[in-house]
Amino acid sequence: MPAEHSVEALRALVRMTRLLESASPDLSLAHYRVLAAVAAGEGRASRVAARLALGKPTVSANVDALCRRGLLTRDDVSGDQRAVALRLTPQGERALAEAERSMLVRLEQVLAHTEDPTRTADGIARLGAGLDALADERVAAR
Repeated sequence: MPAEHSVEALRALVRMTRLLESASPDLSLAHYRVLAAVAAGEGRASRVAARLALGKPTVSANVDALCRRGLLTRDDVSGDQRAVALRLTPQGERALAEAERSMLVRLEQVLAHTEDPTRTADGIARLGAGLDALADERVAAR
């Protein structure tokens, strides 16, 4: 891909991020990302940090805030005194679902203004798969 297309893609992603964040005023993108990672099965803060390419202190601060809001719980992991398992509360599941509904509306509005909405959505999904593969490489390298 020529550098100019990469810059255009980068700028579009940054603009889209702002649109998505404004779609869900009750849940920041940082909090959304943590809830979504936990919902996808990343139940430990260290794995959430690796998956999201964030530092453990950043994830810890987000987890603390989400627990205070009643959206996440921390449970002890039997056999490992240092580890805790993160789980969404019913309120957290509702907050995540509502944020995703609102953000999907924004995404669909943007997709509707592209030349080929299905192909564009497929490309975004492939980008997600690439992000997952990169995160897996980072986790495996530790």
